[in-house]
Amino acid sequence: MSGVWVIAEQLEGKLSEVTFELLGRVRELALGGRVVVVLLGHGIKELTPELGAADSVILVEDETLANYTPEIYRRVIAELARARNPRLIMVANTSMGMDLAPGLSGELGIPLVAYCKDLRAEDGQVVAVSQLYGGKILVESILEGGKGLVSVLAGAFRADAGKKAGTPQVETVACPALGTPRICFKSLLRPQTGDLDITKENILVSVGRGIQSQDNIPIVEELAKALGGALTASRPIVDNGWLPKSRQVGKSGMTVKPKLYIAVGISGAPEHIEGMRDAELIIAINPDVGAPIFDVAHYGVAADLFDILPVLTEKIRPPQ
Repeated sequence: MSGVWVIAEQLEGKLSEVTFELLGRVRELALGGRVVVVLLGHGIKELTPELGAADSVILVEDETLANYTPEIYRRVIAELARARNPRLIMVANTSMGMDLAPGLSGELGIPLVAYCKDLRAEDGQVVAVSQLYGGKILVESILEGGKGLVSVLAGAFRADAGKKAGTPQVETVACPALGTPRICFKSLLRPQTGDLDITKENILVSVGRGIQSQDNIPIVEELAKALGGALTASRPIVDNGWLPKSRQVGKSGMTVKPKLYIAVGISGAPEHIEGMRDAELIIAINPDVGAPIFDVAHYGVAADLFDILPVLTEKIRPPQ
């Protein structure tokens, strides 16, 4: 077997943070064998020096790989894996990875552990911890012999552990003949610019389903104003039309890294946590002591937000 593979994720010539998270974790696990990054795309050779934490990079460049499509990427990676037999393949559990991993697992006939939030090595085997049902259940899966495919939640590990400039050995591999794919890339649709770029704000107060009604949102907005921050939201609030899409934090919204993030009435689904877990300081307010948001929060208040917020706002607001 040829070590551990990390499938790099890049968009328009920029590597995603989760690629470095996976690479760093593989190094920490010390499973033995070479750590290999598989990098697919077009005109992306200049990205390889960023992957210095890897022993080597398998680079496949072709015009057909310029834009991600699950069918083409799956076929290329599967052909490489059949020829080289990696022990473990790691993929990000992102919108791209969720398309790629199941088909790759089926095509190679290897087990897939998805929604993974932690990995550890025990007696030569890999134990993967998955987060299910909005984080309410944690499931441990053992990959016997450490062989299989793991898709890891973005933000589960530290990206800085995988960021190391260097000159990994680069092996350029020709793209196999793919024929006419059934799925073709048409265009990349970018979200419309909103009233505020929340990714540049230092303080965010985010509201979730626990606010119960649109009429109650001003209670949270007052806290945000008192702190000199911005009001954001989890997906249910945006889906209800209570706040614009530009204010949504999470996998299907924006990834933010403010100095302070206050989660109000947010349970902490993996999709939301993915977008805010790298904040410097996270404070959660939720009456449910078992809410997954408390697993990532630095400080938590298990109380009714309608009791806490008015008092907190009054304490913070400067005297008139």
